[in-house]
Amino acid sequence: MTELPPGAPTPWAAPSAGSVTVYRGAALFDGTGDRARPGTTIVTDGARIHTVTDDGDPLPQLPADAPRVELDGRFVVPGLIDTHQHLATPPDRPAAEAVLRRLVHSGVTAVRDMADDLRQIGDLARATLVGEIPGPDIRYAALMAGPSFFDDPRTHEVSRGAVPGAVPWMQAVTPETDLRIAVALARGTYAAAIKVYADLDAETVAAVTAEAHRQGIAVWAHAAVFPAAPGEVVAAGVDSVSHVTLLAFEDPTGPLSSYKAKPPVDHARFSTGDDPRLAALFAEMRRRGTVLDATASMWTSDELRGDTAESAERARLAAELAAAVTAQAHRAGVGICTGTDFETEPDDPFPALYGELAFLADRCGMPAAEVLRSATLVGARAAGTEADMGSVEAGKLANFAVLDEDPLQDIAHLRSISLTVKRGRRFTRADFEKDAQ
Repeated sequence: MTELPPGAPTPWAAPSAGSVTVYRGAALFDGTGDRARPGTTIVTDGARIHTVTDDGDPLPQLPADAPRVELDGRFVVPGLIDTHQHLATPPDRPAAEAVLRRLVHSGVTAVRDMADDLRQIGDLARATLVGEIPGPDIRYAALMAGPSFFDDPRTHEVSRGAVPGAVPWMQAVTPETDLRIAVALARGTYAAAIKVYADLDAETVAAVTAEAHRQGIAVWAHAAVFPAAPGEVVAAGVDSVSHVTLLAFEDPTGPLSSYKAKPPVDHARFSTGDDPRLAALFAEMRRRGTVLDATASMWTSDELRGDTAESAERARLAAELAAAVTAQAHRAGVGICTGTDFETEPDDPFPALYGELAFLADRCGMPAAEVLRSATLVGARAAGTEADMGSVEAGKLANFAVLDEDPLQDIAHLRSISLTVKRGRRFTRADFEKDAQ
C-alpha cells in the first residue's frame, strides 16, 4: 500500500487512551446535583473520565508517571454548552476560528450551530474534533423552511454557488417535497438535527418531525414557525424550541401568516409572568421533555439594540418579555438550555454565553446552580449528547472547566476561569490571554 502523507498537524488533539492525568483537590459541581463536593479527585484516561472519587479514597491502579494536577480547592464545573451559535453566516473562516478559540478557553466544550453554510461548518467540526484547531465540539443543523423564506439575504450568503432552498443544508419544503429524500439529504451533511425555521404550517412541521425521527435525527425548531404557533410546534414532537420571545405568539394579537408579517406583541400581557396560555404550553413542554433554547439575552446585544431610540426601545421591551417568559418557564419546570445567537466583539475576552448565564440569574431569577445545570446537562440533552457530555461522571468525555472562584455564589465568577479540559486536552486561560496581548 502506498504510504500516505501525514496530513495537517493536530496540535490540539485529545490524548490517546492510556494517557492518564489525576486532578486532585477539586470542589466539584458535577452537573447532576446542586452542591459542590469539596476534596474531589478526577482521573482522566485519554479523552474520557475514568474515575471521580473523594481525595481520601484509594485510586485505581495508575501508571507510575501519570501527571498530577493539584487544584487546591479550585472549583470544577462540567464543560459549558452554547446551544445557539451561528459560525458561518456568512462564512468567514478566520473569524469563526477566533470565536471557537475564545469559546474553548472560556470553558465552552460544545456548541450547537443552528444552521449555516454547512460546507464550512462541517470542516470546522472536523477540525476541532481531530485537533487541527482549538475549539469546542460542534453539533449542527440543516435547515428546512417554506419557499417564501428563501428571499432572505442570509440564505443567499450560506448557499453561494448554488440556489438557496435547493441545497441539502438549506431546503425549501413544499407540498410536493418527498420528505424521505429531503431528510436523507440533510443527514448526508452529517447534521445532527433538522432546524425547522419559518413559513410552514402545523401539518408540515409534524410531518418533517415524524420523518426526521424515523430516520434517527433530532428536530430543533423555532418556537413559532408562522403560521404554525408554539403549541402546534410543541405538539409536532420537536426536541427543542428556540427563542423565548416567540412563545408570545401562543396568544397572538392577530393571525400568524408568515415569518415576515408577525402581528404585534402585547408585552403587558406577559409582564406578570403568569399568563395562562403559556402555563398550559409549559405544562405540555414539561410532559414531553421539550427543551427551551431561550436565547434570552440576545436583545441586549449591540446589534439588536441598534442605533436609534426606536430600535433601543424595541430591544428593551423584548428583553423584558424574554425575562418574564423565561422565568415563567423555569418556574413551570421546563428544561432551559443556554444559547446565545450572537457573539461579543472580537476584542472582548469572554464570549456571549457568559452574558446569557448572567441574564438567567439576574433577570430571570434562576439560582446559580440551576443556571449551571442549564449550561451543562440540559444543554447536552438539547444537543443529543447527554450520554457523553453535560456532567463530570466516569465514562463521559473529560470536559470540564476549572475556576478560581465559586460560581454557585455568583455566576459572574465564571470569569475566574484558569483551565479548560476538553476531551482530556488542557487549554489554559493564561495561554489565551498571553496570545491576545
